[in-house]
Amino acid sequence: MYATLSNIWFLIAAGVGTGILGAILGTGGGVFLIPLLLLAFHVPMHYAVATSIISVVATSSAVASVNVERGTANMRLGMTLEIATALGAIVGGWTAGLIPAPALETLFAISLLPTAVLMWRGVTESANDSVDLSGGTLTPALSQRERGNTFIGSLAGRYFDPRRGREIVYRIRRLWAGLGISFIAGNLSGLLGIGGGVFKVPALHLACGVPIKAAAATSNFMIGVTATASAFLYFGRGEIRPALTAGVALGVMAGSAIGSWISPKVQGRQVKRLFAVLLFGVAVQMFLRVFK
Repeated sequence: MYATLSNIWFLIAAGVGTGILGAILGTGGGVFLIPLLLLAFHVPMHYAVATSIISVVATSSAVASVNVERGTANMRLGMTLEIATALGAIVGGWTAGLIPAPALETLFAISLLPTAVLMWRGVTESANDSVDLSGGTLTPALSQRERGNTFIGSLAGRYFDPRRGREIVYRIRRLWAGLGISFIAGNLSGLLGIGGGVFKVPALHLACGVPIKAAAATSNFMIGVTATASAFLYFGRGEIRPALTAGVALGVMAGSAIGSWISPKVQGRQVKRLFAVLLFGVAVQMFLRVFK
């Protein structure tokens, strides 16, 4: 499918919708954009993935700067994990060129199922995620092993939380787990164009001890670099259609800005559960499309 004067506005509208959903749900718009391009606009799978990846680059570039300015994104941690994530994205992008479209659609449908489960369950920030500075210490009591790990300590972060009215300080635990999950998330990004944030954010929060706000901001900071690593492979194979991609990317950027404004005003848990059901339905439609 090519962008034309008759459908370009529908493509922009599709980008706006997925950008809003991605900003509200914190998952990135790929899990909604790719099924929409496939099922509604009949874009071939490889072209839909390429379009999603370029849209991720545009969205991350627009939104990440805000998180960096606020100090929410942990740039040192993000660039450390990006080594594994970019490698995974390159491997995923290269592998995608070897996989037939029906098989790639099946993999994408399968990936939607754990995404829906994670979205349904949600992730909440516990009291142990951070510490108050009033006690005069940067971290909770460390084990002897953790005291000797200065590299993990150098990745510790801090940011001001307006809702709590205080500065949040945290340290990184189990960096190896974060690197492993980052490689998998990067691979999914390069292979399926879904960003990988839906896996990376819970992993950073639960496995590495990063507060959920910082985990989401750091993941968003990373996804643009991750997508760029695999975008060159799709461009080299001629799977990026400039007009199609530009229209969708413009819509996604506008939608992300709208979603960022709407997000604090909606009940996140109920919205996530609603769209978890929607994702499950989309996965079923994808399976029916492949096996009909």
